[in-house]
Amino acid sequence: MRTSLHSGHRQHEVRTAYALLTPSLIGVGIFLVLPFLLVFAISLTDWKLINTPQFVGLENYSYLASGTTFFHSIAVTLVFALLTIPPAVVLGLLIALALNRRLPGTTFLQLLYVLPWVCAPLTLGVVWQWMLDPTNGLVNAVIGHRIEWMSNTALALPTVAFVYVWQNVGYISLFFLAGLQSIPTSVLEAAKIDGAGPIRMVTSMYVPLLRPTTFFVLVTSFISSFQAFDLVYGLTGSNPGYPGGTTDLLAVHIYQTAFSGSHQMGRASAMAVLLLAVIVAITVLQQRYFAKRTVFELD
Repeated sequence: MRTSLHSGHRQHEVRTAYALLTPSLIGVGIFLVLPFLLVFAISLTDWKLINTPQFVGLENYSYLASGTTFFHSIAVTLVFALLTIPPAVVLGLLIALALNRRLPGTTFLQLLYVLPWVCAPLTLGVVWQWMLDPTNGLVNAVIGHRIEWMSNTALALPTVAFVYVWQNVGYISLFFLAGLQSIPTSVLEAAKIDGAGPIRMVTSMYVPLLRPTTFFVLVTSFISSFQAFDLVYGLTGSNPGYPGGTTDLLAVHIYQTAFSGSHQMGRASAMAVLLLAVIVAITVLQQRYFAKRTVFELD
């Protein structure tokens, strides 16, 4: 009798759980699964918006594999990720360590650091385009020297990367700050009693204990860097890829393929599917890398 009651109670809990999850599952299905299926279906067609979609199978993927522009965009995006993720993570950690000292004005500084991330990337891109204007820009006025920041092929991508890091470093620092504040003070005090100095505290205590936070920050930063578009669009004056394709990030290339020139929606959709595959693959690799590392479990 008791087993029957326990089984009935268990089934009731399962039904209640699914009932509570149903709204979220519907949202995931409508806004994530369904769009992906539609994009994948479009990637198997030849569709230029004004014509009827024609099924072509894997022809769009074959075209991308045989072309050079798609691989050029991937290379540019990888360089962009290397220019942005390491400095953003390191600076975010250093800022978090400074904020964790709880000095006067810390709350104001937290708000100040996170403001760029809260603002719309397109707006920030337009503002920075004005600031970097070679003739009337604020940056050149302060430097006292004319520099073609966004029209020089050697400076365009590093400039975009700098603005991107400036925008996201506050967001990263907040996650590291939350991770630092979750570390028991008794563990840190014990390390200090054992003679650990500031550098040793960072390398032997903070960094190992922040591995779960670091994993989350790296994954989200990588995904964000591969999806960067609005900031580039604003910085290049609505001409993403300028100058000479040096800022032709993968998201930018997908946009131009879909909405500029011949409106190749099928090829753009194939690029989007491949972009998703790359992001998932890198995320899995990062997860496996961090899974092999020891994570301290503190009671």
